[in-house]
Amino acid sequence: MATIRDIASLAGVSPSTVSRVLNGDPSLSVLEDTRRKILSAAEQLHYKGSQRRPVTHAAQLKDYKIGLVTFCSEQFESEDPYYLSIRLQIEKEFNQLGLHITRTIRWVNHESYESLSGLDGLIVIGKFEFDPYNLFFSRIQNVVFVDYSPDEDRFDSVVNDFDKVTRIALDHLLGLGYTRIGLISSRDFINRFGSNSGTDSLDQRQSSFEAYMKQKNLYMPEHVHIGNNFSMSTGYQLMKEAIEKQNLPEAFLIGSDPMAIAAGRALKEAGIKVPKDVAIVGIDDIEMAAYANPPLTTVKIYTEQMGQSAVKMLLERIGGREVPLKIVLPSKLIIRSSCGAEIRPSQSS
Repeated sequence: MATIRDIASLAGVSPSTVSRVLNGDPSLSVLEDTRRKILSAAEQLHYKGSQRRPVTHAAQLKDYKIGLVTFCSEQFESEDPYYLSIRLQIEKEFNQLGLHITRTIRWVNHESYESLSGLDGLIVIGKFEFDPYNLFFSRIQNVVFVDYSPDEDRFDSVVNDFDKVTRIALDHLLGLGYTRIGLISSRDFINRFGSNSGTDSLDQRQSSFEAYMKQKNLYMPEHVHIGNNFSMSTGYQLMKEAIEKQNLPEAFLIGSDPMAIAAGRALKEAGIKVPKDVAIVGIDDIEMAAYANPPLTTVKIYTEQMGQSAVKMLLERIGGREVPLKIVLPSKLIIRSSCGAEIRPSQSS
């Protein structure tokens, strides 16, 4: 097994310089060429570094350096509280334990892998691909993914079952007698850490909607409108496009509450009443959903529990648990007046 001295010999520097570079010492001033030589030597020698012993006492956690990676900018978090709620709960959990997050890394800044240097644990919020052979990432033994499970045989993760969420919403609309149901949602994007690129993918809400509606022989592709994110602006624009087609369905399932609230505004501006003319069901149950006009029917996602679970799983891994776990949280239909549930039964009675 390669040692610090082996790397120092190959790179032509002192062992202390190697140690400080690999551990991300912020006080170290070293030429970029020297840093690259050290990192290259470490990769050539397949250096993994020394591993900390499992934590046996809570006080030991204070010595651990924890990183938090999120794909959201602060502006995006303000527009879509889904990821903001998860991050705030993670921070709250650490604070209650008397701990703190050493480093918050926002993908919007396209941070390099070197930003992971020296971390003992990592919580990743959102959909990311990491190079498993990268020196900095491979040295982090304790990694938890939130809202994504890239490799359940290696990493802990906490996710939602959006196939079930979609079916809950559709069953509710179908049960109210709606058959012409549309979808407003977004593609997924898998961020490639360390770069400004990534991969487009089909979001589970869209694939589940298509499969379930085809199963019911009710799928109408002309009523499916897909954007590039789950923001309010996207929901507003997609509903405007649907209105312009002059062939609106009876109801819409909308991929997020911010999208749904903005879509409702587009309908109101066009003189189309919710739920009399078009019913709406969202996904998330953000606080604003209860105060929308009309109040938004939605499928509740337990974002606070996602954050709580992520912290608990990370601390268990630091404590010595070796078997990776995947937690799939439940969801719950929250019925309000935007779907017409309060008026449809009286019409048929």
